[in-house]
Amino acid sequence: MKLDIKKLTPEERYKLIGKLIEEIKLRKYSYQTGKLYIGVVKRFLKSKETPREFLLSYSNKSRSTIRNTYFALKFFYNNVLKERFDEDIPLAEKKTRLPVVLSKGEITRMIDVTENLKHKLVLMFLYYAGLRLDELVNLRWQDVDFDREIIHMKTSKGDKERVIFLHPKLKDMLKVYGIKKQGLLFKSQRDKKYSPRSIQQIVKKSARKANINKKVTPHTLRHSFATHLLEAGVDIRYIQELLGHKSLRTTQIYTHVTTRDIRKLADLL
Repeated sequence: MKLDIKKLTPEERYKLIGKLIEEIKLRKYSYQTGKLYIGVVKRFLKSKETPREFLLSYSNKSRSTIRNTYFALKFFYNNVLKERFDEDIPLAEKKTRLPVVLSKGEITRMIDVTENLKHKLVLMFLYYAGLRLDELVNLRWQDVDFDREIIHMKTSKGDKERVIFLHPKLKDMLKVYGIKKQGLLFKSQRDKKYSPRSIQQIVKKSARKANINKKVTPHTLRHSFATHLLEAGVDIRYIQELLGHKSLRTTQIYTHVTTRDIRKLADLL
């Protein structure tokens, strides 16, 4: 017998949220995903609407918001209520947006105009290692193997460990920065972990000082890392491993922004 969402008491809703949290923890979902799913389900239960009615109330939102809401409800129905989610509910198609990519010259300018050594190193890790924002703030000295010249990422998305090469420029800059044996590689002036917001501001400020008019975020440097490797002829499956992508389809987005073959077409005119 299906549970009637409209007749749930506050206590019953509370218990369902508790079960939802358990299911999220069991699957080791990230903090961001867990927070998103819990927030959506809480609002859904309070609304006393059907899934279709609830999703319709999001019709004026962005595609990504609608899709995230859909998947949160589907997770709740399938794993908490143990009911099959209504397949008649259409899923908004994901709109493919090509990533912003900087040239090597623009990357170099950003690094050169950044005077603060720690901030300079932040930019270099984002580009020369292709790290995600969360990976950067959680990076530890123990993850950097100077002898083997690799970075062993242990706090990657989805708990998927991976190994990245330690670029010579990164290695040299780390020696100038001052190598330590353990602890977080990046700390604030208060000796605490850097906040994602601080990293975003560092990137934004450096891009502005380098007179770059494109919208530059920490992920832009990661996009540039992947695109430049692809343009250099590196196999896309190797790039997939370096980025820690679960699916090759995610990595293939960079085939649409590489200019290696596009530039050759100009020679035909």
